Amino acid sequence: MAFVDQHRERFGVEAICKVLPIAPPTNFAHAARSANPALRSDRARRDAALIPEVQRVHRENFEVYGVHKFWRQMQREGFKVARCTVQRLMRQLGLKGVIRGKPMRTTIVNPAAPCPLDHGNR
Repeated sequence: MAFVDQHRERFGVEAICKVLPIAPPTNFAHAARSANPALRSDRARRDAALIPEVQRVHRENFEVYGVHKFWRQMQREGFKVARCTVQRLMRQLGLKGVIRGKPMRTTIVNPAAPCPLDHGNR
């Protein structure tokens, strides 16, 4: 939709939608939802209200909570929200919990070493 908005004066919405697999009413509906938030879906409106709360809870808990603890904290604060919604919003905002311990490293590659011979005749 951003591409259509950028090039609408030059090519026109209908011509762009003909080349791209987008129906023109889809573009017009998107523009109407962008202009008037009351036309958005219930999920989009709820997400818009939850995003500042998710960011606040993440900050207040030292940015260490994963999805499960994060969801439990939201429940304790009185937000009726599903765990999968918290997971989706955290992914959308790029928020992650901290993983304990060292990361596992199984192989250290030496690019200068020669490749071993092929004993399987492949």
